[in-house]
Amino acid sequence: MTPSVEGYNILGAFNPGATIYNNQIILLMRVSENCPQEKKFINIPYYSFVNNKSEAKILHINKDDPQVTLKDTRGVFYKGKDYLSTISHLRLARSYDGINFTIDKKPFIAPSNETEKFGVEDARISKIDDTYYINYTGVSEDGYATMLATTKNFIDIERKGVIFAPLNKDVAIFEEKVNGKYIALHRPDNHGFGLPSIWYADSPDIIHWGNHKCLLRPDGSKWESQKIGAGAAPIKTKEGWLVLYHGKGDNSIYSLNLLLLDINDPSKIIKRCKQPIFTPKEDYEKNGFFGNVIFSNGIVTKPDGTIFIYYGACDETVCLATTTIDELLNLLKNH
Repeated sequence: MTPSVEGYNILGAFNPGATIYNNQIILLMRVSENCPQEKKFINIPYYSFVNNKSEAKILHINKDDPQVTLKDTRGVFYKGKDYLSTISHLRLARSYDGINFTIDKKPFIAPSNETEKFGVEDARISKIDDTYYINYTGVSEDGYATMLATTKNFIDIERKGVIFAPLNKDVAIFEEKVNGKYIALHRPDNHGFGLPSIWYADSPDIIHWGNHKCLLRPDGSKWESQKIGAGAAPIKTKEGWLVLYHGKGDNSIYSLNLLLLDINDPSKIIKRCKQPIFTPKEDYEKNGFFGNVIFSNGIVTKPDGTIFIYYGACDETVCLATTTIDELLNLLKNH
């Protein structure tokens, strides 16, 4: 896989949205990049926007500058502003078997406006009728917001702009209307009170969202001590809507859990598992850029009920786990 522009390095590909198009499994991967560092300078990737044209650039900061503070593996604070030492775009990969993929050479979605200045991340794909709705996180100095784009062929794309303003992400749009309305789960961030939780919203046009309700809060366990958020589009089953969501717990460990929502009123919870169904165990899930992270926002359901769960491990790699709808429903019944 080649970098998006000269002067950038690829750090990893992870957290893909997933769907099926033309008998192929499509992954829309988040590709993270940074810049080669120099002895005396910190080099930060970012995009500038002039005359409606976006351009990838590099900010050079002297390491001895007293106005610079390194926050963590991704954060830089400089002259009163936050920057990211990495930047992400979204790139397509295609496969007939769901295991062996061909990766496009160029980004499918790259930053295009000020709301995406520090990158675009973590796409979810929801197919409704003949249109694929792609929501993703746009990151900028104003925080993170949820953007929406549409495509019918994974060649042409139409950007719809912000649908959930900062600070909001982890949006999962249901793949059919319920009671005549589009339905979504989202995750507003809250500072000062409580913990980031999963919220419900509905919409007449998939652009303007209202009827917001807090659907599920972290359960207080070691697995959900920091926050929770929705993953891929919920799966419609005979028992209700299956939601695979993530929790961030003690020591910043990310795991996956299950939730079942009422088929006719997805703002009602029928059941949730009492503990995660998927936690970091393998070396590639425990050790990496951000260790102990399992994060899924891409699920493909086959006609026979087999489920391919594509997930990011350690913010570095794309991994695959398989199961079935019946197995997931049994987990909910037995927890």
